[in-house]
Amino acid sequence: QVQLVESGGGLVQPGGSLRLSCAAGGFSLHNYAIGWFRQAPGKEREGVSCISSSDGTTYYADSVKGRFTISRDNAKNTLYLQMNSLKPEDTAVYYCNRPLALTNWGQGTQVTVSS
Repeated sequence: QVQLVESGGGLVQPGGSLRLSCAAGGFSLHNYAIGWFRQAPGKEREGVSCISSSDGTTYYADSVKGRFTISRDNAKNTLYLQMNSLKPEDTAVYYCNRPLALTNWGQGTQVTVSS
């Protein structure tokens, strides 16, 4: 059974950092493009970053470029998102999924950036 479990969110001050994790079950991360999405209150879910299955090429939304870094550990079947220089506009629930083969969404992890 395909399962995605996000963790690592929390409350952080502007300029702070967080590292999100996404543990995948039921499939191998390295066989799929996999990415992070987020949904802020009152807004649609948007793509934040993804990493390709073939050569590990990474992609970032303009709003997070230079601040966020996506990575994956194939041995642990886990996806990560290192978020630095966080801004209040990064506040959202963060989810992981396969952008080219969407599966059931996990519960997400809440990130709140506030002083």
